[in-house]
Amino acid sequence: MKIITTEKKEIKMWLDEIEDGAMEQIKHLANLPFTFKHVAIMPDSHQGYGMPIGGVLATQGVIIPNAVGVDIGCGMCAVKTSLKIEDLNPHLKTIMSEIRKVIPVGFNKHEDMQDEDLMPKGYTYLEVSFSEYENARRSLGTLGGGNHFIEIQKDTEGFVWIMIHSGSRNLGKQVADYYNKIAIELNKKWHSSVPEEYELAFLPEDSKEGKAYLNEMQYCVDFALTNRKLMMERVMIIISKETNAVVIGDIINIAHNYASKEKHFGKEVWVHRKGATLAYKDTIGIIPGSQGTKSYIVRGKGNIFSFKSCSHGAGRKMGRKQAERELNLEEEIKLLNDKGILHGIRGISQLDEATGAYKDIDIVMKNQEDLVEVLVELTPLAVIKG
Repeated sequence: MKIITTEKKEIKMWLDEIEDGAMEQIKHLANLPFTFKHVAIMPDSHQGYGMPIGGVLATQGVIIPNAVGVDIGCGMCAVKTSLKIEDLNPHLKTIMSEIRKVIPVGFNKHEDMQDEDLMPKGYTYLEVSFSEYENARRSLGTLGGGNHFIEIQKDTEGFVWIMIHSGSRNLGKQVADYYNKIAIELNKKWHSSVPEEYELAFLPEDSKEGKAYLNEMQYCVDFALTNRKLMMERVMIIISKETNAVVIGDIINIAHNYASKEKHFGKEVWVHRKGATLAYKDTIGIIPGSQGTKSYIVRGKGNIFSFKSCSHGAGRKMGRKQAERELNLEEEIKLLNDKGILHGIRGISQLDEATGAYKDIDIVMKNQEDLVEVLVELTPLAVIKG
């Protein structure tokens, strides 16, 4: 862990190097008047919007929509199946083809609204979420774009696993944008000491607007989990039909874009995890690699200095456009083909999610040995990217 003491609050970093833009954002976090104790930066961190991805920020009395991000509740699910790798191979291409038929990717949604009974329950009036309700029902059970994925993997014992990375789709973005805009307007009205260029406008936790955001944020978290579970259910139906496989144990779920009220260093604070996941002692989590590299099922160690958090993946080392400009298409395809991985890289426009666009997952895992313990090592067999 690297400690920086040049700002108002300490910065604790689980990596040695980070790009200048992300470092500037980190310093902004450390200089906020309501930042609690220190800022924790995970080993997959890179520049985001307002706050870097892979950042953990604890605040007193306020919520920052941009410290949660636009894909509220985004996260991972994983299950172990009874299927062994040798029994999967004859069916793999068929399974992947069938998955593409039932799970829309990118901007695509279902033509029909999904079962209303699947939608989150127990909420009263939600201004944004309820206005997006019908659109959200069509988005339920869809992957989305960017780095979202469905991956078929094997563990070291030869058992097949399914891992899914997805979030709250357009619903989360609409909620985030709406409340960030309100926060900006209120911060101007209050002549906030937080510079507007920080892009970290806040809402007091006890304000009408703050309470409304927290309620809608939680709705998005619940929706995102339901979305992943529905996709997992449909993927397993396809696999079971082809192979008679069943799920072993419970589904593992971990989110990485949210804020929650937690007790740290004797104080109740709002912990914002933006591209970071919970790693309380004995929490079972998921840390995926990039396309074509290993992923991990982990157990949290409850490190107090990371606010009991860990990385949410490998983390980007190139921006999307930079990857398209600088990576070699033939080399990236060959890397995946040589490993025998079924993938969807066909042209330059897919290079933004190529292996070379991401940090080395081995280094990321090495840097957080004091945050998590590896339980299961997973190797990719086939991947569908958003």
